Amino acid sequence: MMLLYTLDSDTTFAQGLATYLGVPLAPHENRGFEDGERKLRPLLDPRGRDAYVVHSLYGDLEKSPYDKLCQLLMLAAALREHGAARVTAVAPYLAYARKDRQTQVFDPVTLRYLAQLVEAVGISQIIVLEAHNLAAFQNAFRCTTLHLEAHRAFDAVARGLVDSGGALAVASPDPGGVKRAQLWRESLEKSWQQPLGFAMVDKRRSAGVLRSENLVAGDVEGMTVLLIDDLIASGDTLRRAALALKAAGAGRILAFAAHGLFTQGAAQALADDSIAHVVVSDSVPPFRLAPDAGVRAKLLCASSVPLFAQAIKVSHGAWLR
Repeated sequence: MMLLYTLDSDTTFAQGLATYLGVPLAPHENRGFEDGERKLRPLLDPRGRDAYVVHSLYGDLEKSPYDKLCQLLMLAAALREHGAARVTAVAPYLAYARKDRQTQVFDPVTLRYLAQLVEAVGISQIIVLEAHNLAAFQNAFRCTTLHLEAHRAFDAVARGLVDSGGALAVASPDPGGVKRAQLWRESLEKSWQQPLGFAMVDKRRSAGVLRSENLVAGDVEGMTVLLIDDLIASGDTLRRAALALKAAGAGRILAFAAHGLFTQGAAQALADDSIAHVVVSDSVPPFRLAPDAGVRAKLLCASSVPLFAQAIKVSHGAWLR
């Protein structure tokens, strides 16, 4: 009753998902024309089926986020056109989610427009990993949203990196990520059975320019700090936060981010000695980092496949009932 498709050119994530779920990847046609247009067609009858389309919407060397979003919408629409009972978009990285409110005159609210496109083609629900702003994400969509917290994938990796019994703190690199860091702290205190400190680094951005006073709220003196953010682009936010935490007396800084975009300058920023390790999920392959980039020596990847597999199992089971 379940159909699992992937549009990712790197099928590692989807193949892992298929293995966990015990289903094969469903075949489809994705044919290009001379002018760049594409035709997407399911090759199995989707009538009455519960269909899931995996597509992480990051731009890569072959396709832009625009291209990927369009292909996701086209295949989802074709599935609905031919009778799929339900279509779920599985987007580990959701593009266009960062612009979720108006901060300047005539600003767009791109996340809401994205939601309108998704709903227009008949997608019934969307599953994502660590949205930039959870409240904005949930409020933008009228269809069902399933939000997976990246810290659940980070727990085991973090346990292996910290000194048992040492003083620990969880920190946010900016005010916007406070809730994310607080939730991880609360979760770790329960599972590790020890108290953890909490800190926040001041950061402000205006017109694309990052400004920070490097103020740290919270006590991190002598502590190993788990610094968590939703994504890494240039890496400068995490570098600045790590330097501020070091200046406030922190010991080792372990940086965690759900999505490693690693845009220009990230390799240099994250190679800074203030950051001991960088941990990301598998929502975006680290293809922008050169094989000889120094940061690769301290880069670790935590799989989010089990989180998505469990979410799909629960969703599909509820649908069958």
